[in-house]
Amino acid sequence: MRSLGISAILVLLALPVSAWAQNDAAAIAAGRDLGLKWCSECHLVARDQPKPASDAVPSWYFVANNPATTEAGLHAFFGSPHKQMPNIMLSRQEQDEIIAYILSLKGK
Repeated sequence: MRSLGISAILVLLALPVSAWAQNDAAAIAAGRDLGLKWCSECHLVARDQPKPASDAVPSWYFVANNPATTEAGLHAFFGSPHKQMPNIMLSRQEQDEIIAYILSLKGK
């Protein structure tokens, strides 16, 4: 009986993690799509993107693998204007999705 209780608890604990992983995967995919739509004119967003990227700006792979890159830092970046970038107004959800995608490129 005791092992049944422990098994039930483990199953219940696994459910939120599974749901979170699915949401995270959806956010990463949405961030990739947003990046290809709005940012690939200049940045290398994905290795298979249809448009060539500029060599004058960092790729998202470079950004992701910079040791100074953090989620908080990316939120601060996307939340402030930059002269060299178009003024694209991203919602908080869009920022979260793009940031999830960028951070998913770490190690790639």
